[in-house]
Amino acid sequence: MTLSGKRILLIIGGGIAAYKSLDLIRRLRERGASVRCVMTAAAQQFVTPLAAGALSADHVFTDLFDRQDEQDVGHIRLSREADLLVVAPATADLMGKLANGLADDLASAVLLATDKQVLMAPAMNPRMWSHPATRRNRATLEKDGVAFVGPNKGEMAEATEAGEGRMAEPLEIVAAVEAILGPVPEKPLAGKKIIVTSGPTHEPIDPVRYIANRSSGKQGHAIAAALAALGADVRLVSGPVTLADPAGVTTQHVESARQMRDAVEALLPAHAAVFVAAVADWRTETSAGEKIKKVAGEGPPVLKMVENPDILAGIGHHSSRPGLVVGFAAETQDVLRNAEAKLKKKGADVIVANDVSHGEDGAGVMGGDRNRVKIVSKSGVEEWSEMTKQEVATRLAALIAERLVRS
Repeated sequence: MTLSGKRILLIIGGGIAAYKSLDLIRRLRERGASVRCVMTAAAQQFVTPLAAGALSADHVFTDLFDRQDEQDVGHIRLSREADLLVVAPATADLMGKLANGLADDLASAVLLATDKQVLMAPAMNPRMWSHPATRRNRATLEKDGVAFVGPNKGEMAEATEAGEGRMAEPLEIVAAVEAILGPVPEKPLAGKKIIVTSGPTHEPIDPVRYIANRSSGKQGHAIAAALAALGADVRLVSGPVTLADPAGVTTQHVESARQMRDAVEALLPAHAAVFVAAVADWRTETSAGEKIKKVAGEGPPVLKMVENPDILAGIGHHSSRPGLVVGFAAETQDVLRNAEAKLKKKGADVIVANDVSHGEDGAGVMGGDRNRVKIVSKSGVEEWSEMTKQEVATRLAALIAERLVRS
């Protein structure tokens, strides 16, 4: 675990992004860190101390003038016992207080009293983020040694607002924490170029409708991030997803199966390719230029379907075939038999097979956070127990590294 034994003091500021901080606690603890939380009064309007305490398995601190917590000058103790202070979300108010030496609540007092590194993950309205005062405060904080991760661009909580100001995703913040605190990890995939596909494809019927599937891209994006963490030069070709691009990964966005095939082929040669995307098998022969209108009494239009390119088979038998080709088999029946047939037919070295007919709480593997896979290769079948998709990604990345180093 990359953060084993590390102590994180997480300061949760007020803002809708505070809900992401709950996932951040879980992600940090997965990596072996202990997490202690300080919540501002505004943060408690969005998430509760009970939720933060349940996830961190520790007392949550909220009040500078709490008699019990401050009997031993608690804000000083909190600021010194941690290895790193993380502020997520870092509001304009918290940034302004620290930049100008203000300490009128527990969070700001802890930040001013610390002698440890501070990492801030800003989150605010785009106009607040671009305001000259916020820019000045950030410049002051950076000069004082405060590190930053994000913010990202995207839609805000307000339906009409978009721009730079979204808090970095929890895994991005974890990566920043690891960069500051984690030991220098081994990079067995340094110098290796690896292509990863992820998400669904959308095959247009007309300008409004398309053929798609339930893939969320969670597994593919996690694999791309795990390979990058091992030092690989990862090129991710992603279908339409709502996920942030993984940190440290070069991402190309596509819509259709043909676009994905072209993008993958343009990235050759590569040392390995991992095909996680759930590519639509068929598309309509032609896509209507205008919306197909429903006509009373005529019934639905006949859609003539044609087969999409088989990207895995195309690369598996390509003249510039990567040294290691890994495919995924999403099946609802005869999982092992279909995966073994796919291994031979597609020219793959490894097939990662999973049953997508059911999943946690009946939600299904596609879109869920957990997975149970079988690793099928010429040397046999290895069945992995159910785990999070992040854990599957980490373990598969290690397997890929082992095979590439051995070859």
